[in-house]
Amino acid sequence: MRTHFFYSFFLFFMMLATIGTAQEKTVYTIGDSTMADKQDPDNNPEHGWGQLLPELMTNEIRIENHAVNGRSSRSFIDEGKWQVVLDKLKAGDYVLIQFGHNDQKIKDASRYTNPYTQYRYNLERFVTESRAKGATPILLTSIVRRRFNESGTLEDTHGAYPLVVRMVADAMEAPFVDLQYLTERLETAYGAEKSKELHLHFEPNEIDYFIKGKHDDTHLSRKGAKLVASLALQDIAKLDLGLNRYILPSVMQHKILNN
Repeated sequence: MRTHFFYSFFLFFMMLATIGTAQEKTVYTIGDSTMADKQDPDNNPEHGWGQLLPELMTNEIRIENHAVNGRSSRSFIDEGKWQVVLDKLKAGDYVLIQFGHNDQKIKDASRYTNPYTQYRYNLERFVTESRAKGATPILLTSIVRRRFNESGTLEDTHGAYPLVVRMVADAMEAPFVDLQYLTERLETAYGAEKSKELHLHFEPNEIDYFIKGKHDDTHLSRKGAKLVASLALQDIAKLDLGLNRYILPSVMQHKILNN
């Protein structure tokens, strides 16, 4: 009798654990290299902003970063990477969607998308298919590149792609974070010279990882990635989608940009 009691209790406990795991919410991120996890993070100074999300959110929510270097909305779908995420999605999950850097590569037929046709269609597909699974899609514009002209003005490098993200978000009434605007303000606040800290600027022999030096104004340093991730989360919190409770208070209290 006693053995039966403990066996029943064990089964009940396992059932509760299984239910808890099944109901755990997950944030999925899909996008390009500016968002992706980088290898050897202890030595590699490059970080994607999605890579920093686990540090800025509680362990009560699961984070899966599926962003991949070099992918456009087109190649992410064509290579089956979106299907991998879609197969795992469940009600209550979230999908952060940021493409554009590689969609504009017109000399690469495997990645290029016309912003007003295929790019728009792909974004609509991500939103529609996420919703069909009961998940919440969040559209984000691409982060800006650090490109200051001789007058010290930050120049746009993404053309119509961010506009189309705004159009899709508006037409589909999808949650939207304007990372283009937020990172434009961040780069401008740091200025033409100091903004190098947000990216990868190293002289030859300065660090072992880039022994020949590195000057990259697209990808992010750890500092840049953490600031971008924080800006994204602060804006997501304003949308009141249920993610607020998982964002660390220190993130919400960090004043990055002047109002």
